[in-house]
Amino acid sequence: MKNFALIGASGYIAPRHLKAIKETGNNLIAALDPYDGVGIMDSFFPNADFFVETERFDRHIEMLKYDKGVRVDYMSICTPNYLHDAHIRMALRRDADAICEKPLVLNPWNIDALARMEEESGRKINNILQLRVHPSIIALKEKIENGPQDKIYDVDLTYLTSRGHWYYTSWKGDVSKSGGIATNIGVHFYDMLSFIFGKVTKNVVHVHTHDRAAGYLEFDRARVRWFLSINDQVLPEEVIAKGQRTYRSITIEGEELEFSGGFTDLHTRSYEEILKGNGYGVEAPRQAIEIVHSIRHEKPVGLKGDYHPFAKKPLAKHPFDK
Repeated sequence: MKNFALIGASGYIAPRHLKAIKETGNNLIAALDPYDGVGIMDSFFPNADFFVETERFDRHIEMLKYDKGVRVDYMSICTPNYLHDAHIRMALRRDADAICEKPLVLNPWNIDALARMEEESGRKINNILQLRVHPSIIALKEKIENGPQDKIYDVDLTYLTSRGHWYYTSWKGDVSKSGGIATNIGVHFYDMLSFIFGKVTKNVVHVHTHDRAAGYLEFDRARVRWFLSINDQVLPEEVIAKGQRTYRSITIEGEELEFSGGFTDLHTRSYEEILKGNGYGVEAPRQAIEIVHSIRHEKPVGLKGDYHPFAKKPLAKHPFDK
C-alpha cells in the first residue's frame, strides 16, 4: 500500500483521483484545497487529514516523515492549470512522485525546467493522459500502425461542452491561468492525435474567440480539421432536442470513432500503469503542449483553406460585454 497526498480536493476531477487511489488499494493520508467543500472525501478517505493552507499541509507532510516515519509516495495534483508547475515542484521537493492532471504545464519551456528538477530529485513526474489507455484509442492506433504506411488520414474533431457564465468569472476564463479553450478542453485530444498520428507538421488557427477555437493540423499520418467550443448555441439541433449539453465527434475518413463509453475507469487504469512504473512521463505531453501554446499565440487567419464546417457558425458576444 502506497501513501498519497492530493492537492485540489474540491476540484471537478478530484473524485476520479480519489477513486483511483482507493481502487488501486492505496491510502490517502493528506489533502489540500483552499475551498473546504470537500465532503466527497467521506466516500473514499474520511480519515485523511485535510488542510486549506499550503503551509500547514506542507508542514504536516514534513512532520509525518520525521516524527512518525511516514512518507508520501505519490502526490496527486488536481489544481487549476497554472498551478500545476508549482505543485509538481512541491511533490518532488517532498521526495514524492507526482501524478498531475492535464495539461502538465502551460508552456513548452516549463517541461524543460521540470525535467531538470526530476533528474536532480530522482523522483518521477507522471501525467494523466487518459485517452491513451482508452480501448478504442488503442485499437485505432494499432489499426493505423498496421495499415498502409503511406496513407494520410482525413480527420474531423468536434468537441462542444457547454459552460455557463460562471466559466468566465472562474480561473478557466482567464487565459493566463487556463491557457484558453484549446488548452482547457482540447489538450487531451491533441495528445491523442499526437499519440496516434505522429509528429505535427502544420498548425493553422482559423477562429479563436472567448467561446470557441477552430483550426487545421497536419501530422505525419493525418490532416485534422478541429473545432472546440463552450457555447451551447453551436450544438447541433438534434443534440439540443435531446436536452444534451455536450457533443463529441471524431470522424476518420468519414467513419465515426466510437469512444463514448469506457471513460469511468480511465483514471484507475492510468494509476495502475503508474504504480507499475509504466506511467506517461514529463516528455510524453510535449507535442500537445506545443500545439496549444502555438494556438494560443497564433493570429487567426479566418475562413481560409481547409477549415472545420462549424467554424462558419456566427460568432457570439462575450456574456460580460454590455
